[in-house]
Amino acid sequence: MVWINSKIFYYFCRVGKGKLEKFAQMDEFENVFQVPFSVVEHVEFDLRGHWHESYFGNNNPITLELGCGKGEYTVQLARMYPDRNFIGVDIKGARMWTGARQALEENLTNVAFLRTNIEIIDRFFAEGEVAEIWLTFSDPQMKKATKRLTSTAFLERYRRFLVDEGVVNVKTDSNFLTTYTYALIKENRLPLEVCSKDIYSDPDDLAKEVTGIRTYYEQMWLDRGITIKYMRFRLPHAGSLTEPDIEIEPDEYRSYGRNRR
Repeated sequence: MVWINSKIFYYFCRVGKGKLEKFAQMDEFENVFQVPFSVVEHVEFDLRGHWHESYFGNNNPITLELGCGKGEYTVQLARMYPDRNFIGVDIKGARMWTGARQALEENLTNVAFLRTNIEIIDRFFAEGEVAEIWLTFSDPQMKKATKRLTSTAFLERYRRFLVDEGVVNVKTDSNFLTTYTYALIKENRLPLEVCSKDIYSDPDDLAKEVTGIRTYYEQMWLDRGITIKYMRFRLPHAGSLTEPDIEIEPDEYRSYGRNRR
């Protein structure tokens, strides 16, 4: 027989219960869509190609935040730009619950949340339906290029629904992801509009949403003395995309886990 410390048992029961409660609540949230791969694999998502008229009720441009976490960036962008529509996407619903609830409490009608795998993001939006993408503090996936959200594999997915010359914003703490993405942009001659190695050293050159929104994770990296990088580039539909042939020094602090450094 294995004995479990009562405090540990209580802690895990509470965590599990909290997550289940949030999942149940999100089923009732009108601004949340929870769609696993097992569903869209066989049935097309109803809002695909119809987000403007069927959900937002307007033709304002749509911006996606992929890997939105708690939805902090999505909600704050929606506050900043009431004449644009925003959709936060992530697989972790317990985190997303925070932003979704906040948007409902503030009656932000220009924001929605989609809980699904980003690997199948092209199944939820039709050609030309999205104007802009934000990638905020994405996992750099240092061991596997195809999992990086700025890889050619993902850029090809984005092309299926992003308008021609649509904007991709990358905000990150990772030197590895910054170096990789910059090399990919140069390799494929993608139009690079902004490239900052430290956004708080040259804020005058950046849009207000770059330095004016600071999430929990961003503050965590800043508190550890890590600079925040930002790139803004456009993604044309024409031309094939090639992975850069480059050796990149890994992020040392990530190699030892997020809690080091």
